[in-house]
Amino acid sequence: MTLHKSKQSPINLQSAAKSDVRTQFAALCFRIKDGETQILLITSRGSGRWIIPRGWPMDNKTPCEAALTEAWEEAGVTGKAYEVSLGLYSYTRDIGEEKQVPCVAMVYPVRVKNLAHEFPEAGQRKRKWLSPKQAAQRVSDPELAYILKGFDPGKL
Repeated sequence: MTLHKSKQSPINLQSAAKSDVRTQFAALCFRIKDGETQILLITSRGSGRWIIPRGWPMDNKTPCEAALTEAWEEAGVTGKAYEVSLGLYSYTRDIGEEKQVPCVAMVYPVRVKNLAHEFPEAGQRKRKWLSPKQAAQRVSDPELAYILKGFDPGKL
């Protein structure tokens, strides 16, 4: 994993319970193939919906470091994370039987250098490369679709 030089401060979660945190960090994993931008989507473990890797803040990691860690754990991505957020989207997350919390995910771009065959959640998710427009059509969150459709790696 390679991180773009970060000016972000690590997060300290010592006083927070994981269930109290309502912000997540997500990785918009991308590559340029034959001159075209492609975005990597994965399926969620529960419903099988198409999503991007995302997860809770991690103690002593910056937001872009947490997004890169999620990209590795959920999609087998190694690459370069950028510290500039592309935007955020909101959704409802199940955190137990019959309990949901509203969440906001901040999206960080990750340029993919390699996709591993073996990674922590291999076998639990599918991965698919799509154009930004196709990726936007596959996800169910309208705000995420907007971010995907408008993604331009030339502006990083």
